[in-house]
Amino acid sequence: MRVSKIECTMVSFIGQCFSSITDCFYSTGEWSPHPRGHGFPLPPQPDVILDSNAMGSEAVLVKNATRLCGTGGVRASAPIQQNKAYWEVKIQQSGIWSCGVGLRSCDLSQTLGEDGKSWVINSENVIQHNRNVEYRLDQMKVQEGDVVGFSYDHVELNFYLNGVNLNTPLLGIKGTVYPVLYVDDGAILDAVFDSFRTEPPAGFDRIMVEKALL
Repeated sequence: MRVSKIECTMVSFIGQCFSSITDCFYSTGEWSPHPRGHGFPLPPQPDVILDSNAMGSEAVLVKNATRLCGTGGVRASAPIQQNKAYWEVKIQQSGIWSCGVGLRSCDLSQTLGEDGKSWVINSENVIQHNRNVEYRLDQMKVQEGDVVGFSYDHVELNFYLNGVNLNTPLLGIKGTVYPVLYVDDGAILDAVFDSFRTEPPAGFDRIMVEKALL
């Protein structure tokens, strides 16, 4: 049976669509730091990643569980147990987003900072907890491509923008907390738990898993 030119074009188009979907979910093409087909080994997975068992139903993780897209929240795979911890989140693509720390029981189906179990900075350039705006960032606004840093010592949660301390400490956080992220409306966030973009504050280090603390 002969195949028409139009049918060939349609098959080619469908193939390209499936290829794009594969690129998104499996971190190839634009989503991957290594071009497909060159035989580069995947980088080692960090000790802390984003937890696929603790996220909103429409959230999507790619890039070895370090990138959040779709709609919903996710928490990190390990809580903050050491005295001084530091991590970062890169605003890979703008939209609606929020990130900070949350209790294990915080609601990952809605934007963070709306309940009493999460403390975050968000895309409206405010720092928020339990729907209360604690600080407004009038001078330094977070934009696409920026890196937001977090330091937590069980007394204060501090926020940094491209390495600059925003001087907006949150106090009174009780209980064991995890790094948490939320995206909607096309936002994409990259969690950075190692190999930081900027130097951590003095005395702070990456989040240690329990085995590394022993």
